[in-house]
Amino acid sequence: MDRSPVLIDLALQGGGSHGAFTWGVVDRLLEEPWLQIAGISGTSAGAMNAAVLAHGWIEGQACGAREALDKYWRTVSRAAAFSPLQRSPVDRMLGRWSIDTSPAYIFTDLMSRVLSPYDLNPFGFNPLRKILVDSIDFARLAEAPIKLFVTATRVRTGRGRIFRNGEITAEVLLASACLPTMFRAIEIEGEPYWDGGYAGNPTITPLVRETDARDTILVQINPVERAEEPRSAADILNRLNEISFNSPLAKELRMIALLRQVVDPGTGEGARWAQMKAHRIKSDMLAAFGASSKLNAEWEFVSMLRDEGRRAASDFLDTHGADLGVRSTADLDLLLSEC
Repeated sequence: MDRSPVLIDLALQGGGSHGAFTWGVVDRLLEEPWLQIAGISGTSAGAMNAAVLAHGWIEGQACGAREALDKYWRTVSRAAAFSPLQRSPVDRMLGRWSIDTSPAYIFTDLMSRVLSPYDLNPFGFNPLRKILVDSIDFARLAEAPIKLFVTATRVRTGRGRIFRNGEITAEVLLASACLPTMFRAIEIEGEPYWDGGYAGNPTITPLVRETDARDTILVQINPVERAEEPRSAADILNRLNEISFNSPLAKELRMIALLRQVVDPGTGEGARWAQMKAHRIKSDMLAAFGASSKLNAEWEFVSMLRDEGRRAASDFLDTHGADLGVRSTADLDLLLSEC
């Protein structure tokens, strides 16, 4: 598409290895020179995608960002090959990407119900720490032209904290992805943090208030609705987690929808809210995978999710590319009727 540049913001949800879907989406968007990324808000895997993208952009703009993301996910997949959390022969035979019948997963899941990560992992080992340090030059993120906003949840207060470019470290990204049943809280400046999804998945407000873009594209990983009632213990827990992680985003979007109706569009602050254009890229495919598949980083699975992300982004551009910079394609006002 040959057209004038359009500034966009990206809002990237977390979701473990399902973040490879987001990788595919941004990989496709980066192919479009008329799309210029002003800011990215991310949580958990979304935050890692955001930081790797910004690092790559410093090295080589769009091509550098795409190369950095490809290298990062390949490294994650290679490291996962040594994890005890692997699909069982039953899962492989049935063509399932979940690891529900993996002996290591079953054991870990059972232990997490009676023992905390402080018992099971007293030294706080996380294989992602080294991968992040090797993949991102954190000292240079402050120089990135793309504004980053990474959310983590304060354990003591339950409130979110947003980290910006110069504050982002490997520990900040790990904090944003810290599931409390799996990992010890990540301590930053003496404050313990858990997964940012409890407070904002992702946080939209700083994109509206602190960047020059007026179009925000939400890349959604966690299903908002499920047609069938969960019956098994695993499915019930999975749905509870989905609701918990979607709730902060839904509340913030409703707040934004209300603000757009009541603000004075002629003022500086009011104009930002009134002019915001919202868009969403998602895939129904992700709802078909069980919660445990978020721990599966086999290259075949990761690359399939990447390809699905690219397909979803291409569909979005084909259908709504002409709307970017012009109008919203996700109707936030409808959220008010759901309150």
